[in-house]
Amino acid sequence: MMEGTQMSTAYDNPFNPNLSMLCDYYELTMGNAYFANGMQDQITYFDLYFRELPDGGGYAIAAGLEQAVEYLSNLSFTEEDIAFLRGKGQFSEGFLQYLRDFHFCCDVWAVPEGTPVFPNEPLVTVRGPAVQTHLLETMLLLTINHQTLVATKASRIVRAADGRAVMEFGSRRAQGYAGAVLGARAAYIAGCIGTACTITDRLYGVPALGTMSHAWVQMFDSELDAFRAYAREYPSSTVLLVDTYNVLRSGVPNAIRIFNEEVLPRGHRPAGIRIDSGDIAYLSKQARKMLDEAGFPDCKITASNSLDEYIIRDTILQGARVDSFGVGERLITSKNDPVLGGVYKLVALEKDGQVVPKIKVSENVTKITTPHFKRPYRLFDRENGKAIADVLCVFDETIDDSKPYLLFDPNFTWKRKWVENYVAKELMVQVFDKGRLVYDLPAVQQIRDHCAAQQNTLWDEVTRFENPHHYYVDLSLKLWQAKQRLLDEAELKTRREG
Repeated sequence: MMEGTQMSTAYDNPFNPNLSMLCDYYELTMGNAYFANGMQDQITYFDLYFRELPDGGGYAIAAGLEQAVEYLSNLSFTEEDIAFLRGKGQFSEGFLQYLRDFHFCCDVWAVPEGTPVFPNEPLVTVRGPAVQTHLLETMLLLTINHQTLVATKASRIVRAADGRAVMEFGSRRAQGYAGAVLGARAAYIAGCIGTACTITDRLYGVPALGTMSHAWVQMFDSELDAFRAYAREYPSSTVLLVDTYNVLRSGVPNAIRIFNEEVLPRGHRPAGIRIDSGDIAYLSKQARKMLDEAGFPDCKITASNSLDEYIIRDTILQGARVDSFGVGERLITSKNDPVLGGVYKLVALEKDGQVVPKIKVSENVTKITTPHFKRPYRLFDRENGKAIADVLCVFDETIDDSKPYLLFDPNFTWKRKWVENYVAKELMVQVFDKGRLVYDLPAVQQIRDHCAAQQNTLWDEVTRFENPHHYYVDLSLKLWQAKQRLLDEAELKTRREG
C-alpha cells in the first residue's frame, strides 16, 4: 500500500457531492425486488473491469479511486430522496426504510491509482449484501471509467513528447465541469506537469499554469503594446503568445524586442513564447533560429493547437524545436476513443459461508465473464524489474515466487511458458472492510510518482502506439478449471431447458 494521508470527504468538495441517487433506476427496482424475495442480505461479489484498451493501445492507467472512496464514504438517502422514490409507486415501505437507514457495509478491494492495468482483470472488487453491491454499479463505473480513460490518453501523449513537458489545456471543451476538474487530475497522475484548470489546483494540488490568450493581444492597439504591458506585469515569467497576427514577421520579432526592452533591464530572462497555430514543426524551427540569434537560446518554445500523441510524435520526428506542449480537447475527452467500456459483473455468491463462483455466458466470447472471488498478481522479472504477465488466482491461492510458475494462455492453453527468477506482487489493496475505510488515500503527487515508476516496468513493446505487444492476463490453473466447469454446466443446463 502506498503511504499517504486521507483526503477530505466529499462534502468538502463541490465536485463530489452526495451522489447516492446517481444510479440506474433498475438498481433500485432490483433492490426492492430483493427485499420482496428475502434476498437483500445475500452476500455477492462484483468485479469492475474493462474489455478493450482505448486507442488500440497496450495498457491503461487506473485512476479515479479517490473519488470512488468519497462516494462510498458518503452514501446516504435524504428524506427528499425517499419522498421522490415513494412517489414513483414502485417501492415498498420496507425498502424505503432500508434506504432511510442506509449504512454502507461492503468490503472493497482496488488497484491503486496510477497502476498500469489490462483488459479483463478487476480494477475494483466489491463484496457485500446484494442490495448494496448492485446499487454501486453506475457511480463506480462512471468514476473509474472516466479518469482511467483520461489518464491513459495523457500517458500516451506524455510518452509521445519524449521528455518534453505536457500541460493539460482542455477545460473549456471537457464534457461538463466535473469532467474538466477530474480529467485534469487524471492527466496529472499520468505525467502532465500541470493544468489550465485553476480549481483543480485548489482542490487537488495540480499546478495551475497559463499566461495569455489572443484576446489580450487584440485588446491593445498593437501587438508590441500588448507584449510590453504583459512583460512589465510579469517580468520574471514572461511567456508571449506570438501567433495572433504573424508568427515570424511580427510575433517573434516583437517578442525579442520586448525581451530586450522590458525583461532584461529588470534583471530577468524571458521564459518563453507560445505558438498556437500553423505548421508547428516549421514555425518552431524558424522561431528557434531567431531567438538564438537574438541571444535567447534559453527562451523556451511551447506549442498548442489540437494536439494528440500522433501529431506530437510527428512534429518531433520532423525536427520541431518545441520544449513543451499544451494539449486540450484531444486529451481531456480522449477524442480518438472517448469511451472506456468498463463493466461491473457478478462473479460469486456466498452460501453457508462458502464462495460459490458465478459466470455469465455469451455467444460473444469477449463477454463471457471470469467467475470467482479473485486475487490478481503481477509477475516481475527479478533482474530488470520488468512486468512479465498478470495472473488471476482464486482468492485462497498464493503464488510462491521462490518456485517456477507455469503461465498459459487461458484461450489457447497449448501456449505455455515457465517463468523463474521473478517476483510476484498482489495488484489490489483492501480499501473498505465492512464499510470502514482502511486505506490511506495517497496525495496526488504520490500517485503521480507511483504511476511513473510503474510505467517504467512496462516493456517498450507494450507501450508503442501501433500494434503493441499483447500483455497477458492469465488465469491460474485452479481458476481456469473453475471457469471451464461452469461453462460445461451452463451448456448442460441450456440443453435441458432448450
